[in-house]
Amino acid sequence: MFKGHPKGLIWAALSNMGERFGYYIMNAVLVLFLCSKFGLPDESATLIYSIFYMGIYILSLVGGIIADRSQNYKGTIMTGLFVMASGYVILAIPITATSGNISWLLPVTCVSLFLIAFGNGLFKGNLQAIVGQMYDNLEAEEAKKGDKALAIAKSKRDSGFQIFYMFINVGGLIAPFVAPLLRSWWLQQNGMGYNADLPALFHQYANEGVAMGAAAMSKMMELIPQITSSMPTDLQAFGSDYLKIFNEGVHYSFIASVVAMFISLIIFISTKRMFPTPAKKVAAESVSYTPEEKAAMAKELKQRLYAMFAVLIIAVFFWFSFHQNGTSMSLFAKDFVNTDSLAPEIWQAVNPFFVILLTPIIMWFFGNLARKGKEISTPKKIAIGMCVAGCAYLIISLFCMWKGYPSAVQFKSMPAADAAAMKAMPYILIIYYFFMTVAELFISPLGLSFISKVAPKNLLGLCQGLWLGATAVGNGLLWIGPLLYNMWPIWQCWAVFMGVCFISAIVMFGMVKWLERVTK
Repeated sequence: MFKGHPKGLIWAALSNMGERFGYYIMNAVLVLFLCSKFGLPDESATLIYSIFYMGIYILSLVGGIIADRSQNYKGTIMTGLFVMASGYVILAIPITATSGNISWLLPVTCVSLFLIAFGNGLFKGNLQAIVGQMYDNLEAEEAKKGDKALAIAKSKRDSGFQIFYMFINVGGLIAPFVAPLLRSWWLQQNGMGYNADLPALFHQYANEGVAMGAAAMSKMMELIPQITSSMPTDLQAFGSDYLKIFNEGVHYSFIASVVAMFISLIIFISTKRMFPTPAKKVAAESVSYTPEEKAAMAKELKQRLYAMFAVLIIAVFFWFSFHQNGTSMSLFAKDFVNTDSLAPEIWQAVNPFFVILLTPIIMWFFGNLARKGKEISTPKKIAIGMCVAGCAYLIISLFCMWKGYPSAVQFKSMPAADAAAMKAMPYILIIYYFFMTVAELFISPLGLSFISKVAPKNLLGLCQGLWLGATAVGNGLLWIGPLLYNMWPIWQCWAVFMGVCFISAIVMFGMVKWLERVTK
């Protein structure tokens, strides 16, 4: 699997594992954490989530510009790890939200999210640019040995990014277990149990008291005996205590993110000598071109940039659909799926598990086709990936139609026993994540590979930042999912994403031949 790849590839992936660890803790808990800590409605929490995740990727443009102008990719990456760690440190401080401090505590939480997003912007795209530079160097070295050696080297780029993507998801596999396990342990230490519905009910009771609606009051009284050995006499005090303990466990999970950032920093510092140094490479290049050569190069550059932006537009719609795993799909796991044995956040581990499991299989499949002379181009793989994503939403849409699920607002207003009887078994989430992970493996690492192929060599960081910028635009639309989730029958919500994916696939298939010509 690793034969013929640059030696620094694995160390770059291991350096990225800490960032993935923190990302997946955040991805698993952020919406639910904002709701349980501050009592925010789903729409407000997911709006903050959307802005945060848009910031992560849009700030990669800033990080790419900084690295390209300074030609100090490694220093920018290390700074990013420090900045991210500072954001997680702030989040790890367990301050209970009250009516007296929420006016400053929520903004401080948002500042910590900005630090994580900005640090990620300095780190993520530039490390991916370095991986692209490794393959540029590999191809340049192999070109000296002849056309056959060069062709073999070029065939390694897609699989190299897939290996990189697989290894960094190891952190994503472990992370989603951290917050739920710490939270459940901390609740048990304080004589309480976990229930996903109670935080919202306790916030509602704190705001409305005895004026709380009869259905909500009945549901709260039905659930309280499930998480404590004796019925409390002071519901207001018990609810406040439960929210405090519930959220402290999540705060402590961010300590693990801080540790992971410093482990990544240590790995990067100790192995950075193995990574390319763009400043030296650029300084060594001094070539004169004729006016005709310059005109041809300018035309080729325009075609490459057009191709890059065409794929970036498709990426916007993919990430808009894929990152529902942290918003509407996370809410679906909490509200509509029986998660008595597993907290809803833990379902975030299914995606990285499938990444690790399926990457070698997909690499073998593509490699086998290439050996038979039937290699599938990168643009065609991306188009197939969009089809697979559409199938994921087709399946879950049909399932929810069959179950007769109403909107989330209507479902949550039902009596607890009736809602519990209608809840889905977890297998539907496993099927959904399987298809979405296959789609991700056809699109995300190969999109990175495609960008590294068409990007001008002096703008690698910026162009990788543009890929992440497309992700940012998709993330900026994430709030639409929870809005539809609460407004329409659930199957109609998923049908919207199904349509987005299938239409994008059709457009991408229509551009395949042109994109193949540009990247030859």
